[in-house]
Amino acid sequence: MNLRLIGIGAGVLIILSLPLAGAIAGPDIAGQDDGKGGGLLSTLGLSNAPRAASAPPSGPAAVSGRGRPGPGPAEQPRTDSSCGPEVSSPHGVEAQTCVLVGEGRTWGRSYYRNTSGRALDAVLSVMGPAGRTVQIRCAVGAGDEPGLCETPRDDSAGAPESYSAVAEFAVPDDEGELLLRSGSNSPAPSDG
Repeated sequence: MNLRLIGIGAGVLIILSLPLAGAIAGPDIAGQDDGKGGGLLSTLGLSNAPRAASAPPSGPAAVSGRGRPGPGPAEQPRTDSSCGPEVSSPHGVEAQTCVLVGEGRTWGRSYYRNTSGRALDAVLSVMGPAGRTVQIRCAVGAGDEPGLCETPRDDSAGAPESYSAVAEFAVPDDEGELLLRSGSNSPAPSDG
């Protein structure tokens, strides 16, 4: 009789663990949507994240945990970029400069790393059609951590290829020694 009771108990445990095993195998544990219907926490009803319905909704609205239509995830606006090559100086400065275009706006961005051992100034300029120029000065701290300098976003006034950006990294003193210049349309460095 004890073996029969143990067998029945094991069968019940297996049946009860199947939904949990399916939830663990599909979605990730952090509750992020992986395109398979929601995370483990939302599948088990333990988070505020919306649960997916068994059939996809017939419209753009998603189904919330209570079965009512709710807003779907917001679409991220498309951003195009035109970047020059990564360049470095023997003084310990590395940079890559880009022109970005999105939602009818254009701006410049320079990614950098400063291992020179001293704080620097960076001046990032974006040049556009009809002599339009936007410029910003960024303080570049000493250290190995990557950083970025970015101009304000301005209404686009022409085709993306009519814009270019240049970042100049210099010592912030009276002499202003230029250590590196990085451009969005610079040619790739040659190995010669």
